Amino acid sequence: MFAKPREVYVYNETRGTFLAFRVAVADTILGRLIGLLGRRSLKPDCGVWIVPANSIHTFGMLFSFDVVMIDKAFRVVSVREMVKPFSVVLPKRRAESVIELPVHTVFRSRTQVGDQLVIERYQAKKGARPQVEQKLKIAAPG
Repeated sequence: MFAKPREVYVYNETRGTFLAFRVAVADTILGRLIGLLGRRSLKPDCGVWIVPANSIHTFGMLFSFDVVMIDKAFRVVSVREMVKPFSVVLPKRRAESVIELPVHTVFRSRTQVGDQLVIERYQAKKGARPQVEQKLKIAAPG
């Protein structure tokens, strides 16, 4: 049985926009090999982060997607929109990893070469729920 890949969010710090909230990390040989193979689409706010990688192919893919290539400091070194099935994205010299995202993600997030990304695991803050309940009690009449 396969373990569920860990997920991270990707935030464009330069533009103040999110690229995706649930990006699967493909950092094993098997994970990088599989990537998006076998999927019919990418759900909104989802993606795959291939680490390490400086190029990709889309042979065997069933849909188009956007590609963001980043260096080791998470700075964008290349963007490709609507990469079609059965094509190759050539290696980029400074690229250390590749993020595959639903089509139009690059456009919606306004991501450009040179932008600084933040990639982290999402963790809910402890004690957030009691604070919300406490605020509700204060705001309630009587």
